[in-house]
Amino acid sequence: MAEHDAESNGELDGHEEATHDLQSLLASVGRDFLVRNTGDQVKISNLDGKIVGLYFSASWCGPCQRFTPKLVEIYNELSSKNGNFEIVFVSADEDEESFTDYFSKMPWFAIPFSDSDIRDRLNDLFDVGGIPYLVIFDVNGKVLTSEGVQVVRDYGSNGYPFTEERTEKLKEEEEAAKQNQTLRSLLVSSSRDFVISKDGNKVPVSELEGKIVGIYFSISSFGACSEFAKSLKGMYLKLKENGENFEVVLVSLDDEESSYEQGFADMPWLAIPFKDKICDKLVRYFELNSIPTLVIIGSDGKTLNSNVAELIEEHGIEAYPFSPEKLDEIAEKEKARIEAQTLESLLASGERDFVIGRDNITVPVSELVGKNVLLYFSAHWCPPCRMFLPKLIEAYHKIKEKDDAFEIIFVSSDHDESSFHDFFSEMPWLALPFGDERKKFLAHTFKIYGIPSLVAIGPTGKTVTTEARELVMTHGAAAYPFTKERIQEIEAEIEEMAKDWPEKLKHKLHEQHELVKSHRRSYICDACSEEGSGWSFYCDHCDFDLHPKCAFNDDKQANGVGDSPSDGPGEEQRENGKEGYICDGEVCYKA
Repeated sequence: MAEHDAESNGELDGHEEATHDLQSLLASVGRDFLVRNTGDQVKISNLDGKIVGLYFSASWCGPCQRFTPKLVEIYNELSSKNGNFEIVFVSADEDEESFTDYFSKMPWFAIPFSDSDIRDRLNDLFDVGGIPYLVIFDVNGKVLTSEGVQVVRDYGSNGYPFTEERTEKLKEEEEAAKQNQTLRSLLVSSSRDFVISKDGNKVPVSELEGKIVGIYFSISSFGACSEFAKSLKGMYLKLKENGENFEVVLVSLDDEESSYEQGFADMPWLAIPFKDKICDKLVRYFELNSIPTLVIIGSDGKTLNSNVAELIEEHGIEAYPFSPEKLDEIAEKEKARIEAQTLESLLASGERDFVIGRDNITVPVSELVGKNVLLYFSAHWCPPCRMFLPKLIEAYHKIKEKDDAFEIIFVSSDHDESSFHDFFSEMPWLALPFGDERKKFLAHTFKIYGIPSLVAIGPTGKTVTTEARELVMTHGAAAYPFTKERIQEIEAEIEEMAKDWPEKLKHKLHEQHELVKSHRRSYICDACSEEGSGWSFYCDHCDFDLHPKCAFNDDKQANGVGDSPSDGPGEEQRENGKEGYICDGEVCYKA
């Protein structure tokens, strides 16, 4: 079973309106009971007249481990109020020891682990494609929702009795709250009208009214949050020093209180108490989709900006007070900066007006002015970078043969100098020195979120494209100088060649179906395992792709094809994780 968040599970494909007899649904031959984590047996008939949730989960599933404590909290709260809500655990664990250990943390019932047939049947019946998954039934056995995980996450015990009408009412209340938003409506709950300082003092929310307030969503163990916190702290202290009416309130999404306390200890601002219920409400209210996020609330209590984290990283205190007028001013400055961009403005900083070559020789940036330059963001620890390097080296040599006014500069994300030198030793071009501060400036300037990445700079020093990696992968050296005009020429040449290609062909690598000439946005060739885009010979039944070059080179005699695409536009179209990053096989992204 795949490990997915419940949001991806979808509807029940026809079961949403179904009504079930829970006795026949949950019982098996010789068993009319459920079990508690104590081993006690409880008759299934004890569920009669109750709202019941079937909870599909497993100990090996990370999202399940994070969701189960919240579900326990909601269950206990509802049980103490009316006792009319029950849950039945349907385990996806693979051994009884794991089941028993995980179930020991749950206060509800379960299908016995030994009854795998019923567990499998329930998985099939409710189309459980990912866990955690929670199906909720009303007192008559009618399915109220298959999205119980999301409902619980969004509304907690307020979602009870989990009917569509209740959910709609809560949504309407939230919308009304947005229309009448104040700082109090955001930060105050029925049990708390204060935020806390790192020394534990309670600060009334009323003391923040009239100020510009940043609501800061963070996970202390997340590298990007740690980096951003440094920038935010510097700006915060400077604004305080200048007497500005600015405050920050941390909304920690940490799972462990020790992590929360450790992270908060380094911050000079205020916070919502750990695991306060309002944290989940704020995540949903602001439709949080990334961290770090800093929401700016204006002095009138209205949302001024939904996330200024990137603005602060790039512009620091200059972005304050984040008003539309200030953002327009920054945009004008950014436009002027781009128009005035030169290679020297990108690469020369104080005494750092050089790059390095082999044996640490220095090359003045002035010697590169007027050339076409690729900035190559990469790292030795990144598998996609190592896979891409031979392709880039091949393209580099072919381009240099035609035009010596071309160069590549390696901008390293390696974490130690030894790795940097090992990787750079394989490259025939130039580099920024290891640990050079210009790397951070360039990464921010070109918004580099994943590696490998190639940015093409033209002879005037202006940016040609930030997507040169994709162009090299698709067209090799033929893409040079990476301008829109050159790519349009290549695409026109390929389209002209494609007119002579067969609409269908058979290939020895895929004999069960004919391959159809198809336009494909992107794909991986099943012959050479490299990326492709544009034309492919494709089998829709099997999701099988072949580059035209691979299809023709291996099979052109059988198909009577004279010229392959590799005889085309000057270049063959295709050729035969580290902490803090996530690598998907093609690109390593900042986590």
